[in-house]
Amino acid sequence: MGYLEALPATVLLERLPVPVLAVHVDGTLLYANGAFEQLVGCDRSELVGKPIGGLFVGSDAETSPFGLLRASVGEIVQLQHSVDGTIIRALVGESAFIRDDDPVVMVSFLDVTEELWNHGGLPGPAHPA
Repeated sequence: MGYLEALPATVLLERLPVPVLAVHVDGTLLYANGAFEQLVGCDRSELVGKPIGGLFVGSDAETSPFGLLRASVGEIVQLQHSVDGTIIRALVGESAFIRDDDPVVMVSFLDVTEELWNHGGLPGPAHPA
């Protein structure tokens, strides 16, 4: 039991096999784990500390990434892969920060793109127009 208590949170988050993202209320990316890097094909050093609105495809320009993530729990969002432009459909998990006054939203993602293709929810590999 003491082992888990001694682990820093970022070490634990990095070891998770699911993509995790933390965004400040101002839209700045605070944290992304290695699984998120793989999901969007972008090194986190290129993302952390920067606004992340450009990662989300088809989102309203007036909606902040922070607001989008809080409002999208349990819904599918579209992310753009940085290398090939492929559109990734990902289900947004519940935020680890749940109070209305929390200045951070930290969510996990479940890539459902392949599942949607296999079940006829998508016409084929999605690329931006």
